[in-house]
Amino acid sequence: MSGALQGKVALVAGATRGAGRGIAVALGAAGATVYATGRTTRAQRSEMDRPETIEETAEQVTRAGGQGIAAQVDHLEREQVRELVARIEREHGRLDVLVNDIWGGELLFAWNSPLWEHSLDNGMRLLRLAIDTHIITSFYALPLLIKRPGGLVVEITDGTADYNAGHYRVSFFYDLAKTAVLRMAFAQAEELRAHRCTAVALTPGWLRSEIMLEHFGVTEESWRDALAKEPHFAISETPAYVGRAVAALAGDPEVARWSGQSLSSGQLARVYGFTDVDGSQPDAWRYLVEVQDAGKPSDVTGYR
Repeated sequence: MSGALQGKVALVAGATRGAGRGIAVALGAAGATVYATGRTTRAQRSEMDRPETIEETAEQVTRAGGQGIAAQVDHLEREQVRELVARIEREHGRLDVLVNDIWGGELLFAWNSPLWEHSLDNGMRLLRLAIDTHIITSFYALPLLIKRPGGLVVEITDGTADYNAGHYRVSFFYDLAKTAVLRMAFAQAEELRAHRCTAVALTPGWLRSEIMLEHFGVTEESWRDALAKEPHFAISETPAYVGRAVAALAGDPEVARWSGQSLSSGQLARVYGFTDVDGSQPDAWRYLVEVQDAGKPSDVTGYR
């Protein structure tokens, strides 16, 4: 993918850590100019109170071969988003790729807590962070994106449309948020088609994000130590994998064939031929159905 996106401009909304950072860096590795947004900078932390910053992401984008631009933005604040898009238009006159990866809800949902027992304040805040932010960002960014044919919108979620349609996802609020993003991609695809632009939903598998590694008390180098506690973590993938999925889509001249669809990193790896950093191609959502949910012991043979 080196140089495949030279001259292209991308906005990765929610690029402070996790999938967003992996996507921003992969787009940079393909030569793109990437605006990496988030709330946490070296001078100020968001309510997540995490150490990762948008400056670090931008620097990684540049080291990978692109041009990384850090922009502190709260995507619930309409004027901040409007000003961001105006800046992109002023500085580059184009937007080729929009990735809506804003989330920030990790601390707001309770596992298997029914609606009436869940904190209503936390649940409503989660929905604002996971849904409103995506809508606001697309509202302001799409007029710039459709100025050129071939633009791409990627809505990042958790779970494929098929999987989420038949499975309860953690809690009422989490379930609603992740399913809503799938439908947002479908709706945007319908509206963008006349402008020869494309929108898709994309999910990583079990992501070895900074938060997940911390949860298991491991690092990226020692992640397999977590298998003693959770054997199915063997199917997990790095943020670089979903990043390479987005880069592959952005570099595909026939990307419109995917318009409106729900995609996964493992699915696209088989189509485009990219791998995770270890050379494997984990297919987490097929594994989840056929092994984990089926109650079988962990065995990733044939799944990565």
